[in-house]
Amino acid sequence: MLRRAAAFSRHPAPARGRNVLRQGLPGAPLTIQGFFAADPAPRLTEDFQVFISQAFAQAAPAATGGGAESLFGSLGTLLPLVLMFVVLYFVMIRPQMKRQKEHKAMIDALAKGDEVVIAGGVLGKVSKMGDSYLHIEVAGGVEIQVQRGSVVQVLPKGTFK
Repeated sequence: MLRRAAAFSRHPAPARGRNVLRQGLPGAPLTIQGFFAADPAPRLTEDFQVFISQAFAQAAPAATGGGAESLFGSLGTLLPLVLMFVVLYFVMIRPQMKRQKEHKAMIDALAKGDEVVIAGGVLGKVSKMGDSYLHIEVAGGVEIQVQRGSVVQVLPKGTFK
């Protein structure tokens, strides 16, 4: 039950916006006029609810004695979640792991003289090799030092001249 608050007092309030609290004669009931009212001037009473409608709780169904049915019921609720993770694994995670494995094998197989493309799109020939860095010759007498992981592709021999 909603009680009258200070906003619903009998003192005159300035008219603002579309919803206006109107005051009649002294002793007359208060009214609200606005776009939300079905009646142009509904009466404010003690049981008038402006914002909150009543909600009624439903009774939970009685638990059944069958252990197999309740086990299948709980698995049935988790089945879509498990199915989603299985699909996610085969669509996203497994292909990414396969690409990482192929990239690592390509980097481990690099040798001096291989023609490669590095991450910035620069073409060059491997001139020196270290544990974690490569020296790539991009032009006559011009070498750059890059990390091994920045090699994107190994080109066939004779591609870069």
